[in-house]
Amino acid sequence: MVINAAKPRAKPYVLTDGGGLYVEVLATGSKVWRYSYRLGSRRPKLTIGQYPEIGIADARDKHAQLRALVVRGVDPIKFTREAEAQREAEDRARVSFASFAKQWIADTLFYRSESYRSQTIRLLDAYVNPTIGEKALVEVKPAHVLAIVEALKHVPTTADRCRALIQQIFNHAIRKLLVDSNPAVAIRGVIKVPPKTHHRHLSEKELAAFWKKVNMQHTAGAVTIYAAKLLMLTMVRKSELRLAKWEEFDLKEATWDIPVVRMKMRSPHRVYLSRQAVILLRELKKMTGHGEYVFPTRFFGGAGKPISDATLNHFIKRLDFGVPEFSPHGTRGTAATLLRENGFAREVVERLLAHQERSSVVAAYTHAEFADERRKALQWLADRIDAITA
Repeated sequence: MVINAAKPRAKPYVLTDGGGLYVEVLATGSKVWRYSYRLGSRRPKLTIGQYPEIGIADARDKHAQLRALVVRGVDPIKFTREAEAQREAEDRARVSFASFAKQWIADTLFYRSESYRSQTIRLLDAYVNPTIGEKALVEVKPAHVLAIVEALKHVPTTADRCRALIQQIFNHAIRKLLVDSNPAVAIRGVIKVPPKTHHRHLSEKELAAFWKKVNMQHTAGAVTIYAAKLLMLTMVRKSELRLAKWEEFDLKEATWDIPVVRMKMRSPHRVYLSRQAVILLRELKKMTGHGEYVFPTRFFGGAGKPISDATLNHFIKRLDFGVPEFSPHGTRGTAATLLRENGFAREVVERLLAHQERSSVVAAYTHAEFADERRKALQWLADRIDAITA
């Protein structure tokens, strides 16, 4: 065949097929179908596609369609562009909310923690997707968002969180040129969210009662009991603790290095373990050291997975020590308050909590890690708990 036998030359050349249809043989060896036509005083060229991806028969069929347009006075290039734009618009119109929400999570939440992404997915699956998940983005109206929000008015924080998620997803869709407006914006403020309340922290007397009750638990699993103690002794967040892996610990050096992917402030964090924490971890390693996670779930079908986000919540809620409103997050406030009341510097306690300096100017010049002070503080905390529960 002539086209197959055509070899590249120093400069491109053409093999004509008649009626303005030809193959251009490029210097690289590529062969491209093109159509040259006359429209008024112009002689434009339109690229049909590569050979052999487009064979002779297909190229001639396409050529016949393009020639018919020219006969009617229609510019094939303009017609092709408009047809492609129409197809893209139709494709955009078919994108469902649920499928685009997955894309939004991948595009914008990759830097957030696993627990944050999981919580976002749970909210969408439980409250948003059942109403608008299968709808095309362009079909979602403010009335649909209002229906979702009003169905959750008995839990206003969740309602507003869902509305905010929908708004963020549509903002991303606008940036992707899939929609022109955001149906969640008009619903802003429909639900009044009560002001946030700080997590209750414990006094020394209450901390002693809490610790004694933890030690008295015989129906809970040992992993859960150890997790509750280590949550207080390390001052980390619940998500940072429950997803801990044995590879992060150096029990000989008494350190625990939490990777950046699990930290709320997106910065790695080192915990200087007290003697009591190391003892607990050594005992725990005898039970769970054969696996990846320090605190694996013991439920059937959960092999290889960490304890759930709700495990410590339920455990602490069941403790009857006189403070029914206490939650896992309150352990951080309890430890921080105790340390500050006993002379430990604010900067040291803030680093123990892995908080970032709010002032960007101060943060830019503050690089102190206070390693020795942090180690002393956590050891003092553990010794103090031993003293008040002796």
